Amino acid sequence: MILLDTHIWVWWVHGDGNLPTEYSDLLQQRQNEGLGISIISCWEIAKLVEHQRLILPCPIKEWLTQALAYPNIQLLNLTPQIAVESTQLPQPFHRDPADQLIVATSRIYGCSLMTLDGKIRSYSNVSVLPLN
Repeated sequence: MILLDTHIWVWWVHGDGNLPTEYSDLLQQRQNEGLGISIISCWEIAKLVEHQRLILPCPIKEWLTQALAYPNIQLLNLTPQIAVESTQLPQPFHRDPADQLIVATSRIYGCSLMTLDGKIRSYSNVSVLPLN
């Protein structure tokens, strides 16, 4: 399984040009392995919509229903183990709680994370899919 960071998921669902071709191709090739979405990504998207930093083509509840129905998408819930892991990540790691939860989810599930977030990409204690 590949865990998608929030922005990657949004760009992929929207067919957005911000998603690097290399990542788009990789999603196509490895989709059958499962694409994980952390529950915190649903919250992040809802907050972006609330603060008008993200405009969706339909209401947020409808968008989430449709985006989670994509083939091979697996919604990964917040578990006590992930919650604790997010507070005990090897340092240094930045203080964004959503990023902490996404990284902890990747570590607990033992899957690679697809992200363009520079702070996460530079963190050596999580497996991030490379970009050439």
